[in-house]
Amino acid sequence: MRNELTIEQVIALRDHFTARQHELLALTCALVETESPSGDKDGSSDVASLLASAAGSISAVTSVERITSEDFGEHIRIRAFVGEDDAAPIVILGHTDTVHPRGAIKERPWRADGNRIYGPGIFDMKANVALALEALHACEATNTLPKSPITILLTCDEESGSPSGRSLVEEEAKNARAVLVLEPPASGGRVKTGRKGTGIFAIEVRGRAAHAGLEPEKGISAVLELARQTIRLTNLNDPATGTTVTVTVVQGGTHSNVVPAEARAEIDMRFSSAEAGRRIESVILNLKPFDERAQVIVSGGINRPPLERTAKVRGLYQQAREIAGMLDFDLGEASVGGASDGNFVGALGVAVLDGLGIEGDGAHAAHEHIIVDNISLRGALLAGLIASL
Repeated sequence: MRNELTIEQVIALRDHFTARQHELLALTCALVETESPSGDKDGSSDVASLLASAAGSISAVTSVERITSEDFGEHIRIRAFVGEDDAAPIVILGHTDTVHPRGAIKERPWRADGNRIYGPGIFDMKANVALALEALHACEATNTLPKSPITILLTCDEESGSPSGRSLVEEEAKNARAVLVLEPPASGGRVKTGRKGTGIFAIEVRGRAAHAGLEPEKGISAVLELARQTIRLTNLNDPATGTTVTVTVVQGGTHSNVVPAEARAEIDMRFSSAEAGRRIESVILNLKPFDERAQVIVSGGINRPPLERTAKVRGLYQQAREIAGMLDFDLGEASVGGASDGNFVGALGVAVLDGLGIEGDGAHAAHEHIIVDNISLRGALLAGLIASL
């Protein structure tokens, strides 16, 4: 059953975030200055320590679990508002790793400029990690208590494709009432009700070397074969259905006077429906050479399914939009090409809403920042959702 919120409760949540903005930003600053690029186990562990300490100060939190990932560091799972019944939980999903290498904070330190705060990883998504913890405190402090238990799952390898985090995400999500993903919003603060699935492939071509001047006819050009395959792959693009296949990194040949015996390339695939993804994946994995003397070897496959705009997704979006209306803003929606851990949830058929983080810009870029005035609105929206689901 849905729990109706009053406008007074929503305003109280917003006011809580306004009053606690300094504390939220202090935690965000500590997280940003504790660098945790994906794969940096020490940085990941240090961030987990900060979050475990912060969670320990919230009385609604019943457990904090640090889960070791051998290659990436530590995932962290926080459970709160746990009752005696077996109600399905609401899962808040995020990640602690960033794409910024160690040393980025020295080159681009935490900096406030008017209504913006800059820092590596602040937008994607350390400010939003802090927002998740503060949402628990807001519900507690305003007595706007969730009727379902809350699980915050923060993985440490999302930026690397979630090789160890995926199983945790799917395990938590499969029995969830709803999953709220704190990735950055689309432009204009829009939440993400659709994300394309992704596939990553590598293609290797083996030909035969020969002297390019004396006897080129005896060679089999791997570069020529790869060029033909590139055109074939490009022809798989279908803008009408949202399918894109892009040959990205290309290498081949050894010397300027040698017919190249080897060539290789990487392929990025994006797709909007599971059916389209399976169909294009099959085509790519079964490429045949144009020159029968050449050998074409393809590896890889789909690594994230699409997050499709199902009836459950639409229903959760409408609920979020109603709460936003109480805060006097219109919450838009978007479908985007990039993927997140929300894609894994969508494939399970669970109600999921992505892009619930604080507004800003520059994800993965040097100008990465958040909008300070937006903190109270996004915080109230998140807390309102977990209290009303």
